[in-house]
Amino acid sequence: MSQFFAIHPESPQPRLIKRAAEIIRSGGIIVYPTDSCYAFGCHIGDKAAMERIRVIRGIDARHHLTLVCRDLSELATYARVDNQQFRLLRAATPGSYVFILEATRELPKRLQHPKRRTIGLRIPDHPVVDALLAELGEPLLSSTLLLPGDVQPHTDAQEIRERLERQVDLILDGGSCGVEPTTVVDLTGPVPLVIRAGKGSLAPLGL
Repeated sequence: MSQFFAIHPESPQPRLIKRAAEIIRSGGIIVYPTDSCYAFGCHIGDKAAMERIRVIRGIDARHHLTLVCRDLSELATYARVDNQQFRLLRAATPGSYVFILEATRELPKRLQHPKRRTIGLRIPDHPVVDALLAELGEPLLSSTLLLPGDVQPHTDAQEIRERLERQVDLILDGGSCGVEPTTVVDLTGPVPLVIRAGKGSLAPLGL
């Protein structure tokens, strides 16, 4: 049975953020609000929790999971970023985007795409995520809360609780944050390639 915290979306309660971080560090999976829609999150170093998210979502290793980072400095620890890519990232973050980039040696291979050696990276614009990342002191491994057979993510935390209370360890109810997922952009080629058009505007990307 999962825990359920009603968290303020603009001024998240520190005690709830601290408890959420403890659950993540102990191997738990959380559901949390973002600037696009709700997402799953777990500890970057926990293989078992990562596999649980894949099972819940019905995805395999070829589906990119996302590292949610605090800033561009942290992102650059895990992905190779050249000057052109950095300018684009700086223009678009924080925001509702996932960027596919080549992984650095700092990133464990199990987190990378098995053939492309890439990773999805994200810097959201949401107070709950900001507080959670600050408390963790490291990125959060994440995936959109889109369940098998559904055409769009859930945005009502009570409905999420009914669907997932026996599969996740904590649900952070930050109110509705919409059902439009992130815009996904592949930056590994000579020009940015939009994989999925979502909430993030294409204008900052020059597309």
